[in-house]
Amino acid sequence: MPATAKRPRRRLSERELMDLLELTREADSVELKLTVPESARRPAMAALGMDPLDAQIRQVYFFDTPDLTLDKQGLVVRARRVQGRGDDTVVKLRPVVPDKLPAGLRQSKRFVVEVDAMPGGYVCSASLKGALGVTDVKQVAAGQRPIRKLFSKQQRAFFTEHAPEGVGLDDLSVLGPVIVFKLKWTPQGYDRRMVAELWMFPDNSRILELSTKCAPPQALEVALQARAFLSDRGMDLSGEQQTKTRTALQYFSSSLEPAAST
Repeated sequence: MPATAKRPRRRLSERELMDLLELTREADSVELKLTVPESARRPAMAALGMDPLDAQIRQVYFFDTPDLTLDKQGLVVRARRVQGRGDDTVVKLRPVVPDKLPAGLRQSKRFVVEVDAMPGGYVCSASLKGALGVTDVKQVAAGQRPIRKLFSKQQRAFFTEHAPEGVGLDDLSVLGPVIVFKLKWTPQGYDRRMVAELWMFPDNSRILELSTKCAPPQALEVALQARAFLSDRGMDLSGEQQTKTRTALQYFSSSLEPAAST
């Protein structure tokens, strides 16, 4: 089974709620997330009218050292292959304080500051995105091209600024892929688009996450509406939350540890 990178079940304190509201005011978008426990996946799919045949297939790769040096620094380096489109990449830093980020980056169309909120926790991240062709990630995963070639000059500079000293992109290991089925749909009785992502690991363990995005001024209203909608359809909103990225990093890095120690 993959490592269980879960957040404890708890309510946010008054101070945390105030901090969260302040972060949303400075962010570009807010994404509300909910991890569905294994026992509730089939009922959830039926209750929300999900059709798996409408899902898009993706392969997600992460890049880090075997002991997850980047993750410990709050840095995430990721690449994706996407069915029917070009590959893409991201260099993400979290947590961040939006008003302390460089003004030049905030003006870039490829730079996004987003608050991810889930029951019992939240984090504000800054992501610098990149677009590629349809074979670039496949070539890097096969060892035919260096990792740095996946990232733009601006992304490489962002990485260098926040990575531990002496760690370069080409020093990283390829972690993955995770096979992901991503479904975007508007459930009956709900007037906003939702997203479901099913992350499938090589040992057949899975993570199902539901999410919806909104503009920061709408965050509180959308959160209350989503909570009411999901509760009415029997969804348990008090369960432990499992983070996709942390789980994937821990799962794949564990397979590198024996090789790294020889």
